[in-house]
Amino acid sequence: MGSPEITSTPAGPAGRKSAVGLRSTRGPVLIAVMLSTGLVALDSTIIATAVPSVVRDLGGFSQFPWLFSVYLLTQAVTVPLYGKFADVLGRRPVMFFGIAVFLLGSVLCGVAWSMPVLIAARAVQGIGAGAVQPMSMTMIGDLYTVEERARVQGYVAGVWAVASVIGPALGGVFSEYLSWRWIFFVNLPLGAVAAWMLYRKFAERVERTRHRVDYRGAALLTVGCTLLILALLEGGVAWSWASVPSVAAFTLAVVLLVAFVLVERRAAEPVLPLWVFTRRTLVGGNLVALVVGAVLLGLSSFLPTYAEGVLGTDALTAGFALAALTIGWPIAASVSGRIYLRIGFRDTALIGSGFTVAGAVLTASLGPSSPVWEAAGSAFVLGIGLGFMSSPTVVAVQSTVGWERRGVVTATNMFSRSLGSAVGTAVFGAIANATLASRFADAPRDVAGHLPSGVDATSRILGGTPDDSATGRYVRDSLGVATHYVFLAIVCVAAIGVVALILMPQRTQPLTFLD
Repeated sequence: MGSPEITSTPAGPAGRKSAVGLRSTRGPVLIAVMLSTGLVALDSTIIATAVPSVVRDLGGFSQFPWLFSVYLLTQAVTVPLYGKFADVLGRRPVMFFGIAVFLLGSVLCGVAWSMPVLIAARAVQGIGAGAVQPMSMTMIGDLYTVEERARVQGYVAGVWAVASVIGPALGGVFSEYLSWRWIFFVNLPLGAVAAWMLYRKFAERVERTRHRVDYRGAALLTVGCTLLILALLEGGVAWSWASVPSVAAFTLAVVLLVAFVLVERRAAEPVLPLWVFTRRTLVGGNLVALVVGAVLLGLSSFLPTYAEGVLGTDALTAGFALAALTIGWPIAASVSGRIYLRIGFRDTALIGSGFTVAGAVLTASLGPSSPVWEAAGSAFVLGIGLGFMSSPTVVAVQSTVGWERRGVVTATNMFSRSLGSAVGTAVFGAIANATLASRFADAPRDVAGHLPSGVDATSRILGGTPDDSATGRYVRDSLGVATHYVFLAIVCVAAIGVVALILMPQRTQPLTFLD
Protein backbone atom coordinates (compact mmCIF):
# COMPACT_ATOMS: atom_id res chain seq x y z
CA MET A 1 0.00 0.00 0.00
CA GLY A 2 1.21 3.55 -0.57
CA SER A 3 1.94 5.37 2.67
CA PRO A 4 4.12 8.17 3.96
CA GLU A 5 7.29 7.56 5.89
CA ILE A 6 8.45 10.20 8.34
CA THR A 7 11.85 11.56 7.42
CA SER A 8 12.14 14.46 9.86
CA THR A 9 12.60 12.85 13.24
CA PRO A 10 11.42 14.80 16.29
CA ALA A 11 13.80 15.61 19.13
CA GLY A 12 15.93 12.94 20.69
CA PRO A 13 19.28 11.23 20.26
CA ALA A 14 18.13 9.46 17.12
CA GLY A 15 17.24 12.70 15.38
CA ARG A 16 18.91 15.77 16.85
CA LYS A 17 19.07 17.55 13.50
CA SER A 18 15.29 17.68 13.34
CA ALA A 19 14.95 18.54 17.01
CA VAL A 20 15.82 22.20 16.47
CA GLY A 21 12.83 22.91 14.26
CA LEU A 22 10.30 21.26 16.57
CA ARG A 23 11.70 22.18 19.99
CA SER A 24 9.38 25.17 20.42
CA THR A 25 6.33 22.91 20.13
CA ARG A 26 7.42 20.31 22.66
CA GLY A 27 5.66 21.93 25.62
CA PRO A 28 2.19 22.10 24.07
CA VAL A 29 2.62 18.63 22.56
CA LEU A 30 3.56 17.22 25.97
CA ILE A 31 0.42 18.77 27.45
CA ALA A 32 -1.68 17.20 24.69
CA VAL A 33 0.01 13.83 25.28
CA MET A 34 -0.73 14.12 29.00
CA LEU A 35 -4.36 14.89 28.22
CA SER A 36 -4.53 11.89 25.88
CA THR A 37 -3.03 9.68 28.57
CA GLY A 38 -5.56 11.10 30.98
CA LEU A 39 -8.29 10.04 28.57
CA VAL A 40 -7.38 6.39 29.16
CA ALA A 41 -6.34 6.78 32.81
CA LEU A 42 -9.55 8.50 33.86
CA ASP A 43 -11.71 5.85 32.22
CA SER A 44 -9.79 3.04 33.90
CA THR A 45 -10.15 4.44 37.41
CA ILE A 46 -13.79 5.44 37.00
CA ILE A 47 -15.09 2.13 35.64
CA ALA A 48 -13.37 0.13 38.38
CA THR A 49 -15.35 1.84 41.15
CA ALA A 50 -18.64 1.82 39.25
CA VAL A 51 -18.78 -1.95 38.58
CA PRO A 52 -20.99 -2.73 41.61
CA SER A 53 -23.51 -0.09 40.52
CA VAL A 54 -23.42 -1.38 36.94
CA VAL A 55 -24.06 -4.92 38.14
CA ARG A 56 -26.93 -3.75 40.32
CA ASP A 57 -28.49 -1.94 37.34
CA LEU A 58 -27.79 -4.34 34.46
CA GLY A 59 -27.12 -7.63 36.28
CA GLY A 60 -24.52 -10.13 35.08
CA PHE A 61 -21.92 -10.33 37.88
CA SER A 62 -20.36 -13.37 36.18
CA GLN A 63 -19.90 -11.22 33.07
CA PHE A 64 -18.43 -8.11 34.71
CA PRO A 65 -14.79 -9.21 34.18
CA TRP A 66 -15.57 -8.85 30.48
CA LEU A 67 -15.91 -5.09 31.02
CA PHE A 68 -12.18 -5.07 31.69
CA SER A 69 -11.04 -8.02 29.58
CA VAL A 70 -12.77 -7.10 26.30
CA TYR A 71 -11.50 -3.52 26.60
CA LEU A 72 -7.97 -4.74 27.28
CA LEU A 73 -8.19 -7.48 24.66
CA THR A 74 -9.15 -5.16 21.81
CA GLN A 75 -6.56 -2.70 23.06
CA ALA A 76 -3.86 -5.37 23.17
CA VAL A 77 -4.45 -6.93 19.76
CA THR A 78 -4.64 -3.55 17.99
CA VAL A 79 -1.51 -2.08 19.61
CA PRO A 80 0.95 -3.92 17.30
CA LEU A 81 -0.96 -2.68 14.26
CA TYR A 82 -0.92 0.88 15.55
CA GLY A 83 2.80 0.58 16.26
CA LYS A 84 3.39 -0.44 12.67
CA PHE A 85 1.15 2.29 11.30
CA ALA A 86 2.94 4.84 13.49
CA ASP A 87 6.30 3.95 11.93
CA VAL A 88 4.72 4.05 8.45
CA LEU A 89 2.11 6.82 8.53
CA GLY A 90 3.40 8.86 11.44
CA ARG A 91 2.27 9.31 15.03
CA ARG A 92 -0.25 12.08 14.35
CA PRO A 93 -2.92 10.32 12.26
CA VAL A 94 -2.79 7.20 14.43
CA MET A 95 -3.34 9.27 17.57
CA PHE A 96 -6.27 11.15 16.00
CA PHE A 97 -7.92 7.90 14.96
CA GLY A 98 -7.48 6.43 18.42
CA ILE A 99 -9.01 9.44 20.18
CA ALA A 100 -12.00 9.47 17.79
CA VAL A 101 -12.77 5.76 18.24
CA PHE A 102 -12.31 5.99 22.01
CA LEU A 103 -14.82 8.82 22.23
CA LEU A 104 -17.27 6.90 20.03
CA GLY A 105 -16.98 3.93 22.35
CA SER A 106 -17.55 6.20 25.36
CA VAL A 107 -20.83 7.43 23.91
CA LEU A 108 -21.95 3.85 23.19
CA CYS A 109 -21.06 2.82 26.76
CA GLY A 110 -23.06 5.70 28.16
CA VAL A 111 -26.24 4.64 26.36
CA ALA A 112 -25.85 0.86 26.87
CA TRP A 113 -29.06 -0.86 28.04
CA SER A 114 -27.70 -4.31 28.90
CA MET A 115 -24.48 -5.92 30.02
CA PRO A 116 -23.76 -7.49 26.58
CA VAL A 117 -24.24 -4.09 24.89
CA LEU A 118 -21.96 -2.43 27.45
CA ILE A 119 -19.32 -5.11 26.88
CA ALA A 120 -19.50 -4.54 23.10
CA ALA A 121 -19.16 -0.78 23.59
CA ARG A 122 -16.14 -1.34 25.84
CA ALA A 123 -14.59 -3.29 22.98
CA VAL A 124 -14.93 -0.21 20.78
CA GLN A 125 -13.30 1.88 23.50
CA GLY A 126 -10.43 -0.61 23.61
CA ILE A 127 -9.82 -0.26 19.87
CA GLY A 128 -9.33 3.47 20.41
CA ALA A 129 -7.23 3.08 23.57
CA GLY A 130 -4.97 0.72 21.63
CA ALA A 131 -3.74 3.76 19.72
CA VAL A 132 -3.79 6.43 22.43
CA GLN A 133 -1.54 4.87 25.06
CA PRO A 134 1.34 3.57 22.90
CA MET A 135 1.32 6.68 20.70
CA SER A 136 1.66 8.84 23.81
CA MET A 137 4.70 6.89 24.96
CA THR A 138 6.19 6.79 21.44
CA MET A 139 5.84 10.54 20.97
CA ILE A 140 7.64 11.12 24.27
CA GLY A 141 10.39 8.81 23.07
CA ASP A 142 10.63 10.87 19.87
CA LEU A 143 10.63 14.29 21.48
CA TYR A 144 12.95 13.76 24.46
CA THR A 145 16.37 12.27 25.12
CA VAL A 146 16.93 9.48 27.64
CA GLU A 147 18.05 12.05 30.23
CA GLU A 148 15.03 14.27 29.57
CA ARG A 149 12.65 11.35 29.69
CA ALA A 150 13.56 10.85 33.35
CA ARG A 151 11.81 14.15 34.05
CA VAL A 152 9.03 13.85 31.47
CA GLN A 153 8.05 10.37 32.66
CA GLY A 154 7.27 11.99 35.99
CA TYR A 155 5.00 14.53 34.32
CA VAL A 156 3.12 11.89 32.38
CA ALA A 157 2.92 9.62 35.42
CA GLY A 158 1.45 12.57 37.29
CA VAL A 159 -1.57 12.28 35.03
CA TRP A 160 -2.38 9.04 36.80
CA ALA A 161 -2.19 10.85 40.14
CA VAL A 162 -4.79 13.38 38.99
CA ALA A 163 -6.95 10.62 37.49
CA SER A 164 -6.60 8.60 40.69
CA VAL A 165 -8.20 11.42 42.65
CA ILE A 166 -10.71 12.71 40.10
CA GLY A 167 -11.62 9.31 38.63
CA PRO A 168 -12.71 7.39 41.75
CA ALA A 169 -14.32 10.51 43.18
CA LEU A 170 -16.37 11.08 40.02
CA GLY A 171 -17.15 7.38 39.75
CA GLY A 172 -18.37 7.31 43.33
CA VAL A 173 -20.34 10.53 43.04
CA PHE A 174 -21.97 9.53 39.75
CA SER A 175 -22.79 6.05 41.04
CA GLU A 176 -24.23 7.36 44.32
CA TYR A 177 -26.06 10.51 43.22
CA LEU A 178 -26.50 10.51 39.42
CA SER A 179 -25.85 7.48 37.22
CA TRP A 180 -22.85 5.34 36.35
CA ARG A 181 -23.49 6.28 32.71
CA TRP A 182 -21.94 9.70 33.29
CA ILE A 183 -18.55 8.09 33.91
CA PHE A 184 -18.26 7.58 30.15
CA PHE A 185 -19.61 10.94 29.04
CA VAL A 186 -16.90 12.84 30.97
CA ASN A 187 -14.37 11.51 28.43
CA LEU A 188 -15.81 13.69 25.66
CA PRO A 189 -14.51 17.16 26.62
CA LEU A 190 -11.10 15.78 27.65
CA GLY A 191 -10.68 13.98 24.33
CA ALA A 192 -11.81 17.00 22.31
CA VAL A 193 -9.24 19.28 23.96
CA ALA A 194 -6.42 16.75 23.47
CA ALA A 195 -7.24 16.31 19.77
CA TRP A 196 -7.44 20.08 19.22
CA MET A 197 -4.03 20.69 20.82
CA LEU A 198 -2.36 17.93 18.83
CA TYR A 199 -3.91 19.26 15.63
CA ARG A 200 -2.55 22.76 16.33
CA LYS A 201 0.90 21.94 17.74
CA PHE A 202 2.16 18.56 16.48
CA ALA A 203 3.37 18.38 12.86
CA GLU A 204 5.37 15.81 10.88
CA ARG A 205 7.05 16.05 7.48
CA VAL A 206 6.57 12.95 5.39
CA GLU A 207 7.40 11.56 1.97
CA ARG A 208 5.64 8.76 0.12
CA THR A 209 6.91 5.20 0.01
CA ARG A 210 5.35 1.75 -0.20
CA HIS A 211 4.67 -0.60 2.72
CA ARG A 212 2.79 -3.83 3.24
CA VAL A 213 0.56 -4.24 6.28
CA ASP A 214 0.43 -7.72 7.82
CA TYR A 215 -3.34 -8.11 7.98
CA ARG A 216 -3.17 -11.91 8.07
CA GLY A 217 -0.95 -11.86 11.14
CA ALA A 218 -3.19 -9.28 12.81
CA ALA A 219 -6.28 -11.44 12.19
CA LEU A 220 -4.64 -14.57 13.60
CA LEU A 221 -3.46 -12.68 16.68
CA THR A 222 -6.88 -11.14 17.28
CA VAL A 223 -8.90 -14.35 16.94
CA GLY A 224 -6.35 -16.44 18.87
CA CYS A 225 -6.26 -14.06 21.83
CA THR A 226 -10.04 -13.67 21.79
CA LEU A 227 -10.55 -17.43 22.03
CA LEU A 228 -8.01 -17.65 24.84
CA ILE A 229 -9.81 -14.96 26.87
CA LEU A 230 -13.18 -16.55 26.09
CA ALA A 231 -11.99 -19.93 27.34
CA LEU A 232 -10.55 -18.45 30.53
CA LEU A 233 -13.58 -16.32 31.41
CA GLU A 234 -16.33 -18.80 30.56
CA GLY A 235 -14.59 -21.97 31.78
CA GLY A 236 -16.29 -23.20 34.94
CA VAL A 237 -19.17 -20.75 34.42
CA ALA A 238 -20.86 -21.23 31.03
CA TRP A 239 -19.32 -24.71 30.67
CA SER A 240 -17.09 -27.02 32.70
CA TRP A 241 -13.33 -26.89 32.23
CA ALA A 242 -13.17 -30.41 30.77
CA SER A 243 -16.13 -29.92 28.42
CA VAL A 244 -15.93 -29.97 24.63
CA PRO A 245 -16.42 -26.16 24.25
CA SER A 246 -13.64 -25.44 26.77
CA VAL A 247 -11.13 -27.86 25.24
CA ALA A 248 -12.04 -26.71 21.72
CA ALA A 249 -11.57 -23.03 22.58
CA PHE A 250 -8.17 -23.60 24.20
CA THR A 251 -6.99 -25.87 21.41
CA LEU A 252 -8.07 -23.57 18.62
CA ALA A 253 -6.49 -20.59 20.42
CA VAL A 254 -3.15 -22.41 20.62
CA VAL A 255 -3.35 -23.47 16.95
CA LEU A 256 -4.09 -19.93 15.78
CA LEU A 257 -1.31 -18.42 17.90
CA VAL A 258 1.18 -20.96 16.58
CA ALA A 259 0.01 -20.12 13.05
CA PHE A 260 0.52 -16.45 13.90
CA VAL A 261 4.16 -17.11 14.80
CA LEU A 262 4.71 -19.01 11.53
CA VAL A 263 3.12 -16.20 9.51
CA GLU A 264 5.23 -13.56 11.26
CA ARG A 265 8.43 -15.45 10.40
CA ARG A 266 7.66 -15.09 6.69
CA ALA A 267 5.89 -11.71 6.60
CA ALA A 268 7.76 -8.94 4.81
CA GLU A 269 6.67 -6.39 7.41
CA PRO A 270 5.23 -8.36 10.38
CA VAL A 271 2.72 -6.72 12.67
CA LEU A 272 4.66 -8.10 15.64
CA PRO A 273 8.26 -8.70 14.48
CA LEU A 274 9.83 -11.72 16.16
CA TRP A 275 13.18 -9.95 16.67
CA VAL A 276 11.65 -8.19 19.67
CA PHE A 277 11.74 -11.57 21.42
CA THR A 278 15.45 -12.13 20.76
CA ARG A 279 16.98 -9.35 22.91
CA ARG A 280 17.22 -9.77 26.67
CA THR A 281 16.23 -6.18 27.39
CA LEU A 282 13.14 -6.43 25.19
CA VAL A 283 12.11 -9.87 26.46
CA GLY A 284 12.57 -8.90 30.10
CA GLY A 285 10.85 -5.55 29.63
CA ASN A 286 7.88 -7.13 27.89
CA LEU A 287 7.52 -9.81 30.57
CA VAL A 288 7.57 -7.10 33.22
CA ALA A 289 4.86 -5.24 31.28
CA LEU A 290 2.81 -8.46 31.24
CA VAL A 291 3.10 -8.75 35.03
CA VAL A 292 2.38 -5.05 35.62
CA GLY A 293 -0.76 -5.25 33.51
CA ALA A 294 -2.05 -8.35 35.29
CA VAL A 295 -1.42 -7.00 38.79
CA LEU A 296 -2.81 -3.55 38.01
CA LEU A 297 -6.09 -4.71 36.52
CA GLY A 298 -6.47 -7.59 38.95
CA LEU A 299 -6.43 -5.20 41.87
CA SER A 300 -8.49 -2.56 40.02
CA SER A 301 -11.15 -5.15 39.22
CA PHE A 302 -11.52 -6.73 42.66
CA LEU A 303 -10.43 -4.24 45.32
CA PRO A 304 -13.57 -2.06 44.93
CA THR A 305 -15.70 -5.21 44.90
CA TYR A 306 -13.97 -6.35 48.11
CA ALA A 307 -14.40 -2.95 49.75
CA GLU A 308 -18.10 -2.69 48.92
CA GLY A 309 -19.16 -6.33 49.02
CA VAL A 310 -17.07 -7.57 51.97
CA LEU A 311 -16.32 -4.49 54.07
CA GLY A 312 -19.67 -2.86 53.31
CA THR A 313 -18.35 0.56 52.24
CA ASP A 314 -20.05 2.84 49.76
CA ALA A 315 -18.82 3.39 46.21
CA LEU A 316 -17.06 6.65 47.05
CA THR A 317 -15.01 5.09 49.86
CA ALA A 318 -14.15 2.09 47.71
CA GLY A 319 -13.01 4.48 45.01
CA PHE A 320 -10.60 6.27 47.30
CA ALA A 321 -9.19 2.95 48.49
CA LEU A 322 -8.32 2.12 44.89
CA ALA A 323 -7.06 5.66 44.32
CA ALA A 324 -4.20 4.93 46.71
CA LEU A 325 -2.71 2.59 44.10
CA THR A 326 -2.68 5.18 41.35
CA ILE A 327 -1.32 7.81 43.72
CA GLY A 328 1.66 5.62 44.60
CA TRP A 329 2.40 4.85 40.95
CA PRO A 330 3.26 8.39 39.69
CA ILE A 331 5.21 9.18 42.86
CA ALA A 332 7.43 6.16 42.23
CA ALA A 333 7.66 6.86 38.49
CA SER A 334 8.91 10.40 39.16
CA VAL A 335 11.53 9.22 41.64
CA SER A 336 12.62 6.31 39.43
CA GLY A 337 13.59 8.75 36.69
CA ARG A 338 16.42 10.04 38.86
CA ILE A 339 17.44 6.65 40.15
CA TYR A 340 17.76 4.69 36.91
CA LEU A 341 20.22 7.22 35.53
CA ARG A 342 22.52 6.29 38.43
CA ILE A 343 22.06 2.57 39.05
CA GLY A 344 20.51 1.37 35.79
CA PHE A 345 17.09 0.37 34.56
CA ARG A 346 17.01 -3.20 35.90
CA ASP A 347 18.19 -2.46 39.43
CA THR A 348 15.67 0.37 39.76
CA ALA A 349 12.89 -1.97 38.60
CA LEU A 350 14.08 -4.63 41.07
CA ILE A 351 13.49 -2.16 43.89
CA GLY A 352 9.97 -1.82 42.56
CA SER A 353 9.46 -5.58 42.41
CA GLY A 354 10.18 -5.77 46.14
CA PHE A 355 7.48 -3.18 46.84
CA THR A 356 5.09 -4.98 44.48
CA VAL A 357 5.48 -8.33 46.20
CA ALA A 358 5.16 -6.68 49.63
CA GLY A 359 2.02 -4.81 48.59
CA ALA A 360 0.50 -7.98 47.13
CA VAL A 361 1.17 -9.87 50.37
CA LEU A 362 -0.44 -7.07 52.40
CA THR A 363 -3.48 -7.19 50.10
CA ALA A 364 -3.76 -10.97 50.49
CA SER A 365 -3.74 -10.52 54.29
CA LEU A 366 -6.93 -8.43 54.20
CA GLY A 367 -9.91 -10.06 55.83
CA PRO A 368 -13.65 -9.47 56.35
CA SER A 369 -13.01 -7.25 59.37
CA SER A 370 -10.05 -5.26 58.02
CA PRO A 371 -10.44 -1.47 58.12
CA VAL A 372 -10.67 0.15 54.71
CA TRP A 373 -7.49 2.18 55.36
CA GLU A 374 -5.53 -1.11 55.36
CA ALA A 375 -6.86 -1.87 51.89
CA ALA A 376 -5.84 1.63 50.77
CA GLY A 377 -2.39 1.26 52.36
CA SER A 378 -1.80 -2.08 50.64
CA ALA A 379 -2.84 -0.57 47.32
CA PHE A 380 -0.49 2.37 47.86
CA VAL A 381 2.50 0.08 48.44
CA LEU A 382 1.55 -1.88 45.33
CA GLY A 383 1.34 1.35 43.36
CA ILE A 384 4.83 2.35 44.50
CA GLY A 385 6.15 -1.00 43.28
CA LEU A 386 4.41 -0.86 39.91
CA GLY A 387 5.67 2.68 39.30
CA PHE A 388 9.26 1.63 39.98
CA MET A 389 8.86 -1.42 37.72
CA SER A 390 7.02 0.12 34.78
CA SER A 391 8.76 3.41 33.97
CA PRO A 392 12.39 2.17 33.91
CA THR A 393 11.55 -0.84 31.77
CA VAL A 394 9.62 1.23 29.21
CA VAL A 395 12.56 3.65 28.83
CA ALA A 396 14.99 0.72 28.65
CA VAL A 397 13.00 -0.88 25.83
CA GLN A 398 12.82 2.39 23.88
CA SER A 399 16.55 2.99 24.34
CA THR A 400 17.59 -0.17 22.49
CA VAL A 401 16.41 1.06 19.09
CA GLY A 402 16.39 4.12 16.87
CA TRP A 403 13.42 6.24 15.80
CA GLU A 404 12.42 3.99 12.90
CA ARG A 405 11.70 1.08 15.28
CA ARG A 406 10.69 2.91 18.41
CA GLY A 407 7.01 2.72 17.53
CA VAL A 408 7.21 -1.05 17.14
CA VAL A 409 9.05 -1.76 20.40
CA THR A 410 6.87 0.66 22.37
CA ALA A 411 3.72 -0.87 20.90
CA THR A 412 5.01 -4.37 21.67
CA ASN A 413 5.60 -3.35 25.29
CA MET A 414 2.12 -1.84 25.52
CA PHE A 415 0.73 -4.97 23.84
CA SER A 416 2.37 -7.10 26.53
CA ARG A 417 0.92 -4.94 29.27
CA SER A 418 -2.57 -4.97 27.76
CA LEU A 419 -2.40 -8.71 27.14
CA GLY A 420 -1.28 -9.25 30.73
CA SER A 421 -4.21 -7.15 31.91
CA ALA A 422 -6.69 -9.03 29.73
CA VAL A 423 -5.44 -12.52 30.55
CA GLY A 424 -4.88 -11.63 34.21
CA THR A 425 -8.39 -10.27 34.59
CA ALA A 426 -9.76 -13.37 32.88
CA VAL A 427 -7.81 -15.71 35.17
CA PHE A 428 -8.72 -13.75 38.30
CA GLY A 429 -12.34 -13.64 37.17
CA ALA A 430 -12.29 -17.40 36.60
CA ILE A 431 -10.91 -17.91 40.13
CA ALA A 432 -13.60 -15.70 41.66
CA ASN A 433 -16.42 -17.25 39.62
CA ALA A 434 -15.31 -20.81 40.36
CA THR A 435 -15.04 -20.07 44.08
CA LEU A 436 -18.46 -18.44 44.25
CA ALA A 437 -20.11 -21.16 42.14
CA SER A 438 -18.66 -23.84 44.41
CA ARG A 439 -19.78 -22.14 47.62
CA PHE A 440 -23.24 -21.34 46.33
CA ALA A 441 -23.67 -24.92 45.14
CA ASP A 442 -22.83 -26.17 48.66
CA ALA A 443 -24.73 -23.50 50.57
CA PRO A 444 -26.42 -24.43 53.87
CA ARG A 445 -30.00 -25.61 53.59
CA ASP A 446 -31.50 -22.49 55.16
CA VAL A 447 -29.62 -20.31 52.65
CA ALA A 448 -29.73 -22.33 49.45
CA GLY A 449 -33.42 -21.74 48.82
CA HIS A 450 -32.97 -17.98 48.94
CA LEU A 451 -30.00 -17.71 46.58
CA PRO A 452 -30.54 -16.61 42.96
CA SER A 453 -29.11 -18.98 40.40
CA GLY A 454 -25.42 -18.66 39.59
CA VAL A 455 -22.87 -16.22 40.93
CA ASP A 456 -25.26 -13.31 40.32
CA ALA A 457 -26.32 -13.84 43.94
CA THR A 458 -23.56 -11.38 44.78
CA SER A 459 -25.79 -8.57 43.50
CA ARG A 460 -27.57 -8.83 46.89
CA ILE A 461 -24.65 -7.06 48.59
CA LEU A 462 -23.19 -4.89 45.82
CA GLY A 463 -24.02 -1.36 44.78
CA GLY A 464 -24.83 -0.15 48.30
CA THR A 465 -27.55 -2.75 48.92
CA PRO A 466 -27.60 -3.66 52.65
CA ASP A 467 -28.50 -7.24 53.51
CA ASP A 468 -27.98 -8.52 57.07
CA SER A 469 -29.99 -11.69 56.63
CA ALA A 470 -28.40 -15.13 56.88
CA THR A 471 -28.35 -15.28 53.09
CA GLY A 472 -26.69 -11.87 52.82
CA ARG A 473 -24.05 -12.84 55.37
CA TYR A 474 -23.29 -16.06 53.52
CA VAL A 475 -22.98 -14.23 50.20
CA ARG A 476 -20.69 -11.67 51.85
CA ASP A 477 -18.50 -14.41 53.34
CA SER A 478 -18.35 -16.18 49.97
CA LEU A 479 -17.29 -13.02 48.20
CA GLY A 480 -14.63 -12.53 50.87
CA VAL A 481 -13.22 -16.00 50.18
CA ALA A 482 -13.31 -15.41 46.40
CA THR A 483 -11.49 -12.07 46.58
CA HIS A 484 -8.94 -13.57 49.01
CA TYR A 485 -8.09 -16.25 46.45
CA VAL A 486 -7.77 -13.57 43.77
CA PHE A 487 -5.38 -11.59 45.97
CA LEU A 488 -3.30 -14.72 46.57
CA ALA A 489 -3.06 -15.19 42.81
CA ILE A 490 -1.84 -11.58 42.51
CA VAL A 491 0.98 -12.45 44.94
CA CYS A 492 2.06 -15.28 42.62
CA VAL A 493 2.00 -13.00 39.57
CA ALA A 494 4.02 -10.34 41.42
CA ALA A 495 6.68 -12.95 42.22
CA ILE A 496 6.93 -13.77 38.51
CA GLY A 497 7.86 -10.13 37.93
CA VAL A 498 11.06 -10.62 39.94
CA VAL A 499 12.06 -13.51 37.68
CA ALA A 500 11.30 -11.43 34.57
CA LEU A 501 13.61 -8.66 35.75
CA ILE A 502 16.46 -11.08 36.32
CA LEU A 503 16.30 -11.87 32.60
CA MET A 504 17.23 -8.28 31.77
CA PRO A 505 20.92 -7.31 31.61
CA GLN A 506 22.12 -5.31 34.60
CA ARG A 507 23.20 -2.43 32.37
CA THR A 508 21.32 -1.34 29.26
CA GLN A 509 23.32 0.92 27.01
CA PRO A 510 21.12 3.76 25.69
CA LEU A 511 20.39 3.72 21.97
CA THR A 512 22.03 0.44 21.06
CA PHE A 513 20.60 -0.01 17.57
CA LEU A 514 19.51 -3.40 16.36
CA ASP A 515 20.88 -4.76 13.12
